[in-house]
Amino acid sequence: MAKQKKKRNKAYTGADAAVTRPVITRISAVNRSRLGQWWFDRKAILKPVLITSGVVIVVIILILEIIRIASGS
Repeated sequence: MAKQKKKRNKAYTGADAAVTRPVITRISAVNRSRLGQWWFDRKAILKPVLITSGVVIVVIILILEIIRIASGS
């Protein structure tokens, strides 16, 4: 059985080593109303849903108006 190679556990600090920058975590506290906090928590889900439903409503209204104009009423 061959001897296993020892793993390197020292960070490489040569001339072409990757520069590691410290990770900075920015935290900001905000005083929000109940409605503002609710919107902030659900914004990622609700915005696309609201935009899609708005576009669908506008398309339906346009189609209904085109049908109304075409039928001559």
